[in-house]
Amino acid sequence: LVVLATIILVIKQYKRCPSNRVLVIYGKVSGQQAAKCLHGGGAFVVPLIQDYAFLSLEPMVIDIELTGALSLKNIRVNVPSTVTVGISTEPDIMNNAAERLLALNDQEIRDQARDIILGQMRLVIATMEIEEINQNRDVFLQKVNANVESELNKIGLKVINVNVRDITDESGYINAIGQKAAAEAINVAKVEVAEAKKAGEIGEATALRDKDVKLDGLLHAIAM
Repeated sequence: LVVLATIILVIKQYKRCPSNRVLVIYGKVSGQQAAKCLHGGGAFVVPLIQDYAFLSLEPMVIDIELTGALSLKNIRVNVPSTVTVGISTEPDIMNNAAERLLALNDQEIRDQARDIILGQMRLVIATMEIEEINQNRDVFLQKVNANVESELNKIGLKVINVNVRDITDESGYINAIGQKAAAEAINVAKVEVAEAKKAGEIGEATALRDKDVKLDGLLHAIAM
């Protein structure tokens, strides 16, 4: 009976970790850590002195309605974005998640992440001119990714994707830039068309002149 009870206890207390979760064992664990985190595999949870919980690795999509962020030239821009985050599986960052997110539900995690993302996006926008934000979106996204990632790592999250839906400003500066670029492109096109037309007319006149010269030469040869 003792052996059977021991086997049942071992089976019951051995916890397997699904691939889409992080197993967090807390209580008395080895070393100075507050918790032991596993992604995949399993571990024995010692009764009475240890307990366990799971953190989901499912991606969390967060809508960021960023408005009125001050750019380097003091022009306020609106950058609505969608950021996808999730619990990291890097050992140190998983431990951060166990310490800071274990007791929170999905909505509370989203709220924390949203506050961090908003703050970091405002910081990035404050270091860039509005033309650079609008024209070099890859650079802008790289800076946002770097800043947001480093801060989210502190609470155990990582950035999966950042998607900027649009960039606008309250003063209409971006629209003015677009209209100026369009007008310049139209003017350049008109000049190129005029030059091409002029070149065509010159070519046609030259061809007619050469034809007349050849015809005169032929008639002169016949007369001789």
